Amino acid sequence: MSLLTTDTVSEAAPQSPMRSAITQPSSKRMSDTYQAVKALTCQQVIEHLEAQGNTAEGLEQRALRSEIEQVINSRSRRGQLALNSAERLLLIEDVEDELVGLGPLAPLLRDRTIDDIIVNGAQTIYVERMGLLERIETRFRDDTHLMNIIQRIVGPIGRRVDEATPYVDARLPDGSRVNIIIPPIALDGPTLSIRKFRMQALTMADCVASETMSQPMADFLDAAVRSRLNLVICGGTGAGKSTLLNVLSGCIGQGERLVTIEDAAELQLRQEHVVRLETRPPNVDGNREVSARDLMRNALRMRPDRIILGEVRGTEVVEMLQAMSTGHNGSMATLHGNSPRDALARLEMLMGFAGLQNDMRAIRRFVANSIHVIVNIQRLSNGRRRITSITEVTGVEGESYTLNELFRFEESPPMSGMGDFRITSPRPYHGPSLRDYAPMVRGAETW
Repeated sequence: MSLLTTDTVSEAAPQSPMRSAITQPSSKRMSDTYQAVKALTCQQVIEHLEAQGNTAEGLEQRALRSEIEQVINSRSRRGQLALNSAERLLLIEDVEDELVGLGPLAPLLRDRTIDDIIVNGAQTIYVERMGLLERIETRFRDDTHLMNIIQRIVGPIGRRVDEATPYVDARLPDGSRVNIIIPPIALDGPTLSIRKFRMQALTMADCVASETMSQPMADFLDAAVRSRLNLVICGGTGAGKSTLLNVLSGCIGQGERLVTIEDAAELQLRQEHVVRLETRPPNVDGNREVSARDLMRNALRMRPDRIILGEVRGTEVVEMLQAMSTGHNGSMATLHGNSPRDALARLEMLMGFAGLQNDMRAIRRFVANSIHVIVNIQRLSNGRRRITSITEVTGVEGESYTLNELFRFEESPPMSGMGDFRITSPRPYHGPSLRDYAPMVRGAETW
């Protein structure tokens, strides 16, 4: 009787010559019987390598795969396994993932249709495809198995997660962003979420094709970046702010020196002259922390043409606005906010955290002089991500900001995720600055 079904080999895009492409595992593959077989095979491979004085990590992929095949062939000859060729390939691959990879997460990371992986304890895993979450059958044997994989994630980058430090931000070797939180803070077992790194960066044309933005929007944003306007991208969690920041960075010329600041490095800038900086959390004693504000202050001394801040979430907002208003034109950042006015209110709140809250009118003038364009992106009810507003900050009048909304996505019917992109103002306030960079923008002749 066969141990596995044969429908788990995918016809997806080819992977490495040493690997097949795997889709979501079948129920039989996730059965207790298969998990026990895999665990025993892993143990026998480890014992076989130790007898030779080797370790799984010390062998090249081809050599390790050969050792795994030897153990599986030996068990098959003794009648301990009954596998067809497809099942044998899957078991070899799963054992390899357990020994030197990320175990049950590895096939999900290889699946190009998956954007996010969410693990809520050993038995519950969700993935996001096309903006929608779905539960899958993949699971870990138990919490100990999951913790082993978590330690394999954080170990190579010098991070730690334990009872003293029960949560951590990390990244995988391919650039995917990981957040981990474990008991006693996580009551239902170790929890992790992975925002997968897109191997091929999106372009403006890709965003227009997927209807994330319209062509006039793309033309305007291209011109705004090239003419060195300061941009802030706002939106909710998972709306695609960092992805859009990557897309806009592709409009920056090769001759500029860029400095990026992130909590977990994930930007894919294609320029040659890029300096990437990453924050560092405090150690177990609460010392040696390097915050985004520290890096912003240092970046101002590094002679950048532009500074790109992955996300504004604290007192670094002061240095960011100073950079934008004192010679580092064309800087960009992302910010949580559900609308352009909401983003401006959040900036004011963050400046209050930094101790700047006495003269609100002066603060608003400072913000209005620093930020030129706010781009709002949202994930709608159908899972689609769309730019819902592009708005210029034109100044302050009385107690309020004066804004000029250029483009808007109008959802119709409500809560459907469907609708149309509209041009709401044909005359950009910064039109004179854009004119040389936007010969093809609709309405540019009126600027």
